[in-house]
Amino acid sequence: MQIFAKIISILFHPLLVLTYMLVVFLLVNPYLFGVHNIQEPFGMQLILRVFLSSFFIPMVAVLMLHFTGLVQSMEMPQREQRIGPYIVTGIFYLWLFRNLLDNTTVPRLFTSFVLGATIALFLAFFINLFSKISAHAVGMGGVIGMLLLLMAYFPQYDSIVLQLRGGNAVEISLTVMLLLAILIAGLVGTSRLSLKAHQPMDLYGGYAIGLIGQFLALRFIM
Repeated sequence: MQIFAKIISILFHPLLVLTYMLVVFLLVNPYLFGVHNIQEPFGMQLILRVFLSSFFIPMVAVLMLHFTGLVQSMEMPQREQRIGPYIVTGIFYLWLFRNLLDNTTVPRLFTSFVLGATIALFLAFFINLFSKISAHAVGMGGVIGMLLLLMAYFPQYDSIVLQLRGGNAVEISLTVMLLLAILIAGLVGTSRLSLKAHQPMDLYGGYAIGLIGQFLALRFIM
């Protein structure tokens, strides 16, 4: 159970959320990005760019904080240890948002999602000064919020299509994706509780912050 919980926590690490959602956007409607499919150079380059800015570089920065002793454990069980990583990650998220804001080939709704994730991150940082909150839950709350907005703003694109080998394809509706995201959010929360990383209120607050961040961003962007 502990191993399974750790795998879930790694697979759905909050820093991976932006990359996952970009892939979903490209699968739902690649034409929003000016490409015919996700495999075109621009689509792959954008995925790499978002991955580097929102996961790889912040993770390297956190590792450096760990090696210098400013962060004692990568799991950061104490909320005081999370202050530095929150600030570092927030800076890179703001940088990514500012670059996407001027990029006309990226749909405004995805830019709004990046801003929403940034707002949620800084809200979590502020709350973390007084009480521990689950960053994993914040990330999953943001995913659920963005899927709801995606379904509301683009009702004509109600599914994603996965191309399989041999020319076959699998179509998955966004409603199923939303239900799957809710299920994953529950698994992530259960995993964090199983690992004794958080209390239930840390998770409830995280889910709420993730959702709130998306709807706040929408008022500024759309």
